[in-house]
Amino acid sequence: MTIKEIAQIAGVSVSTVSKIMNNKDQSIRSETREHVLKIAKEYNYKPYSSIITSSSGKTLCLGIIFRNASAVHNSISGMIAAASSCGYSILTRESNNSVEQELKNILALLNMHVDGIIWEPVSPDSLDSARHIRHANIPYFIINSDIEHALNIDFQQMGYLATEALIKARHSEIACMLRNGTRTKSFFQGYRQCLFDHNIAFDERLVFYETDGLPISKITNHIFSGIVVSHYAAAIQLYKAIDTLHYAIPHDLSLVSLKDSLRIKTDYPPISTLPIPYYDFGTYVVDYLIHIIEKKDGIPKLALSFKLEHHLSIDIPYNSRLKKVISLGSINIDNYMNFDQLPHTGKTVTSPAASIYPGGKCINEAIGIAKLGHQVSAIGRVGDDADADFLYEYIKDYPVDTFGIRRSKGLKTGQAYIFVQKDGDSMISIMSGANNAVSSKDIIENERLFVNASYCLIQTEIPMEAIIKASHMAKKYNLITVLKPSACSSLPLELLQNIDIISPNLDELGEICPGGQSLEEKAGQLLSYGIKTVIVTMGAQGCYLREKNLECRIPSGNFTSVDSSGAGDAFISALVSYLLYGYEIVTAAKIATYAAGLSTTRQGTTPALIDKDTLESFIRQKEPELLHASKQ
Repeated sequence: MTIKEIAQIAGVSVSTVSKIMNNKDQSIRSETREHVLKIAKEYNYKPYSSIITSSSGKTLCLGIIFRNASAVHNSISGMIAAASSCGYSILTRESNNSVEQELKNILALLNMHVDGIIWEPVSPDSLDSARHIRHANIPYFIINSDIEHALNIDFQQMGYLATEALIKARHSEIACMLRNGTRTKSFFQGYRQCLFDHNIAFDERLVFYETDGLPISKITNHIFSGIVVSHYAAAIQLYKAIDTLHYAIPHDLSLVSLKDSLRIKTDYPPISTLPIPYYDFGTYVVDYLIHIIEKKDGIPKLALSFKLEHHLSIDIPYNSRLKKVISLGSINIDNYMNFDQLPHTGKTVTSPAASIYPGGKCINEAIGIAKLGHQVSAIGRVGDDADADFLYEYIKDYPVDTFGIRRSKGLKTGQAYIFVQKDGDSMISIMSGANNAVSSKDIIENERLFVNASYCLIQTEIPMEAIIKASHMAKKYNLITVLKPSACSSLPLELLQNIDIISPNLDELGEICPGGQSLEEKAGQLLSYGIKTVIVTMGAQGCYLREKNLECRIPSGNFTSVDSSGAGDAFISALVSYLLYGYEIVTAAKIATYAAGLSTTRQGTTPALIDKDTLESFIRQKEPELLHASKQ
């Protein structure tokens, strides 16, 4: 602080300040003298003559400026220990979140001739005060700040690790709760980066600030299964609120938080925490500063350890406790075009309307299962493009676990081109894209999805290697396998021997069992491979069901068809759903026939898939006794 700056603050001339500070103030009023001396003391101003006569040697003293004493953490202990071990003492000052007080602190430390300063600035505007430190020609470090070149604990990495701990426990719906503070931005960036790296779509609806209140309704409705919290005090508040409502952590919600281990010693509630290594950080900063002061060679490396204390508040997701269905197969964008008459060789036709929907048998059957009230996990591949973003966003509206859906860099998301005739008949062409990247590795990496599932739905529009691996994995965990053969000419015996239920349409049956045999003979051939149930869907004629000791035909209802392209997926979704509800196979197939018929009355595949309430309301009008049939 210069004499000119003191004069400006006091509102007097430079000569007035000089006279007062050098005891030549006989002609100056006492009120002015007291006013100038008060300001000089506040800003630790000393006349130049006193400075040049002071010692220019080392004081072996370091200055530390904290922005707020109430937030002083374990790092001060590390700083004191590191300084003491090197023969230095420490002077601390507090800025009380005031830029003006911060300047006074800097000047005070400079007037005490400290050898270096560790500075936690109040705001980016504080940097202007750094000129006084530079003018004194002593080293200084800025800590705990977003300012460029500041030394900080890597809270981004801590946010990443907290989120990853939940992902490793099979969570994919993960919320983030934040409290305003210096760590908040970095912690949130780590959370978001971890989701991205694990192919989990970011949902801004799952980000909460403490000031907005606790997300209790979303917790009780199981909108998310795990949450990471930036501040331990907020985590305790959340834990107690959940406990008051008689929900349990981690049964209903898994919780991970950061924790300042010095300030909070309690082990209750038992929250899984990542202790913030403030002590080690404080030690490093002081060691580094002394390294610079004493002009030692090399630069010390900042190597902080982040380790989860325990897993007491982490468990598998709540919904994973329920038996799930796995849907494996193609994932596409369905491009619909409507025609009066389908195109054929040598003829050009025009379409008056077109529309786009998420599709592919994996997604269709997953959403169909979800609409009928069951938990489902999807396994497949999408591209690294905007279509993949659209699919992820669309699936958010359904309780479908997308952990097993991975992006394939450099590939496009699969495309299905669906041509629909006025009477509902359709034809489909497929550009496989990322679907061709599905491999046995995808099955192995998602093995945990098979552990708590009951059915595995397999479709054949992906590489056979992955299909066979999935069939073996399903048998390893005693899942019932359901195969929908499509876009294939033959099926290997190794696959057929692992299938429990197969449901081709008439054309698909002809592909996998070529020759002139009858429908019944071809179904018998499939049973001979070890398949337990064969159900052949026949459009408006219903379906044919065959088991070792059972054979029947189930007629279809009378429906006005608009689009039949998703009927097969609607049939399988309903069949498996009602088998899960405990209905025997014939009843489930009858219900599935209604679901398939209703799906043909709407345009599109996923939009046409029927929900449980609508389906059962329709059946009660047509065949009420069906829903009251005896269960297995």
